[in-house]
Amino acid sequence: MNAQSDLSGDGALAGLLPHFAECCVLVLGDIMLDRYVLGDVRRISPEAPIPVLRAGSRRAVLGGAANVAQNVAALGARVMLVGVVGMDDAANEIGRLLAAGPGIVSCLVPTPSRPTTVKTRFMTGGHQLLRLDEEEIGPIETGIAAQVLAEFEAALPRADVVVLSDYAKGVLTDAVLTGAVARARAAGRPVIADPKRADFAAYRGVDVLTPNEAEASAAAGFAIEDDAAAVAAGERARAQAEAGAVLVTRSAKGLTLVRAEAPALHVPTRAQAVADVSGAGDTLVAAFAIGLACGAEMPHAAALANVAAGIAVGKPGTATVSHAEMAAALHRREVLALDEKIADRDAARDRVAQWRQARLRVGFTNGCFDLVHPGHVRLLARARAACDRLVVGLNSDDSVRRLKGPERPVQTGIARATVLASIAAVDLVVVFEEDTPEALIRALLPDLLFKGADYRIDQVVGGDIVRAHGGEVRLIDLEAGHSTTATIRRINRQAS
Repeated sequence: MNAQSDLSGDGALAGLLPHFAECCVLVLGDIMLDRYVLGDVRRISPEAPIPVLRAGSRRAVLGGAANVAQNVAALGARVMLVGVVGMDDAANEIGRLLAAGPGIVSCLVPTPSRPTTVKTRFMTGGHQLLRLDEEEIGPIETGIAAQVLAEFEAALPRADVVVLSDYAKGVLTDAVLTGAVARARAAGRPVIADPKRADFAAYRGVDVLTPNEAEASAAAGFAIEDDAAAVAAGERARAQAEAGAVLVTRSAKGLTLVRAEAPALHVPTRAQAVADVSGAGDTLVAAFAIGLACGAEMPHAAALANVAAGIAVGKPGTATVSHAEMAAALHRREVLALDEKIADRDAARDRVAQWRQARLRVGFTNGCFDLVHPGHVRLLARARAACDRLVVGLNSDDSVRRLKGPERPVQTGIARATVLASIAAVDLVVVFEEDTPEALIRALLPDLLFKGADYRIDQVVGGDIVRAHGGEVRLIDLEAGHSTTATIRRINRQAS
């Protein structure tokens, strides 16, 4: 069974940010140096039908597993990086870049038998003309593999979570993968593997596998053309790797999380305008790892990773996402999420259907909520504690006037809906025009119907509808001393 993610609670995600500094991620994998040659193309070569790039500037950044580590550090967590470099200028440059970034402890094993992996991109106007790869992709020697595992084992006690960043450059051999997973499991550390091999059995025993869509398709043996295919590929990948979960990254289509004994979850992308996807997968894995290290549930860690990747693809080249950028993005999304929590009847019916498909119990209550007071807040909190999702039916302005008189409501329907949407206990607000919510209840068919205990069960509008469909009506004790009408009277007395 599939569920569309409604993880719009970015306040909860933002609440993880202060804990990033307490977390430590151990990254093991292929370390690379990404070089960029930037310039202008103004003519075609007379020697061959190719563009001539007039070089203007050059820069170098960390790539591969080193970029994962750099993203972890940029997001504000601590990180330890284990990998292999050559004994060359590129290795020295990687060392300088790592030393310049606070929060990274590097445990690099040098080897004279292979060069440091370097990717050089020649670019103009934000577009790549050519990429030059300088690398050795054969498996590392047995002695070097033993040193890598020794560094990994020494760093493991200080880590909260492990990331295996595989770029198929030879560091994550069968022996290194098996040894790292076994050591991490023995130490009780969750393991995330970002795979590159076509056979996911090589990553047997990891907690989470994070293939992209192309990798998941290749391993499954069929194309991922829709959500259902993504789930099927994820389930096959989970079986191959004997993994606890698979997070399929699907570019513009977001993420699909497949877990054992839980509905598959689809997290839609929130990407900005795409400038470059280089390294965005590293950013996603880094944020996901930090989320798990902070103790977040896997769906919330995936939502956090989705936000980070959306920021990363808006930047040119291999880039990191900072703690401040995450905080700003989550704040923007938290504000926008208020609008997402306000829906008309048709949209609410669709949302409730998605929740029900995910086996979530849907609760409903209603009212005018003209001036929201502590009694309202406690009623909503108690209702939400008894269900998985809470829908609030809100009387429209005309409806309130008919019920309360021509001087009400004090606040407009938009204002009242926005205030309700800002309350954590409320998952959805639906404005209705009728004097009672009966038609709305009939459309949504909630599992639980809540009303204040100043009503009797037989007086609750829609109670018969809910009970006829196997639902339940519950009365909630009201907080004494709180009343919108009484508040308005006090305001009027003070004004006079």
